[in-house]
Amino acid sequence: MSITVDSTIMELIQAKPESAAILQNFGMGCLGCAIAHNETIREAAVVHGIPLEELASALGIAIE
Repeated sequence: MSITVDSTIMELIQAKPESAAILQNFGMGCLGCAIAHNETIREAAVVHGIPLEELASALGIAIE
């Protein structure tokens, strides 16, 4: 499975466990919460006020 900004936070962490530290550096501290199971990376960026391009670049994922 290819991880993109439309993948969920949980899919990202399962595929790339090292991404948890990157997300925490951006202020996303609740990576294991229920919302992370269904919230996409794109949605999380909006909620946390993080530029999507900047987050995607740090995570090494595609913006489609």
